[in-house]
Amino acid sequence: MSVRELVVLGTASQVPTRHRNHNGYLLRWDGEGILFDPGEGTQRQMLRAGVAAHDLNRICVTHFHGDHSLGLAGVIQRINLDKVPHEITAHYPRSGQRFFDRLRYATAYRETVGITEAPVAADGSLARAHSYTLEARKLSHPVESYGYRIVEPDGRRMLPERLAAHGIKGPDVGRIQREGELGGVSLADVSETRRGQRFAFVMDTRLCDGVHALAEGCDLLVIESTFLDEDEELAVEHGHLTAGQAARVARDAGVRHLVLTHFSQRYTDPDEFERQARAAGYDGELTVAHDLLRVPVPKRR
Repeated sequence: MSVRELVVLGTASQVPTRHRNHNGYLLRWDGEGILFDPGEGTQRQMLRAGVAAHDLNRICVTHFHGDHSLGLAGVIQRINLDKVPHEITAHYPRSGQRFFDRLRYATAYRETVGITEAPVAADGSLARAHSYTLEARKLSHPVESYGYRIVEPDGRRMLPERLAAHGIKGPDVGRIQREGELGGVSLADVSETRRGQRFAFVMDTRLCDGVHALAEGCDLLVIESTFLDEDEELAVEHGHLTAGQAARVARDAGVRHLVLTHFSQRYTDPDEFERQARAAGYDGELTVAHDLLRVPVPKRR
């Protein structure tokens, strides 16, 4: 049975707190694991969350500020220590190549696993896997930053009443799915489009076109809300979003489940992020993230 869920490893911005580790997020998508923005302490958070190095297939870094990337050294060395048997691909802004190199080889270790480096230099598609396409969009932050988007191809949903009306049953159902036609009956006659699921990961950024493009039509959107609305000027100055801004993006994009994260240490009441998001008009499913939380991708409608 396929599993699609977000495992939250850390939710703090800039510095960890007593209750929040630096950033770190694992998306389980069927048989693959995609690790986003491994900040300091991610390796230990993986242990606490029951995530193994063998679970990783891709690492996606939005930008090279420390709270989003200092955990790379430990994670990569753990991948090698555990001798992960499959390919692991790393995506990150090409402009930060020197930082990736330093983190990958921060200390001496025995390199047993090849990490395929696939840096990002422009908007567009990065990779195609069996059940998804990985895309990137440039964001607006003091250093170059990209957000990531997972898009599942659209499929077909078979309609039992139409199959019955055309007398199609048993092995013939599979045949018409494979061949697209059976005895003059087309696949379109007995099925409908099943929209593929969409996931987006949006970290440090001001409002920009990339934010809206990433969020559009998402089933699950993970987005930073570093500041509360009363500190919007600070958010713009430092290249971040407020809870209200993030919620309005999700509202306008038709997001089904919104996950707010990357919180400034200045705030002590996480419920205020939810209150401001609701006040901004978002009425879908809403989660204010905390460390070690698991969030399933919403089931298809």
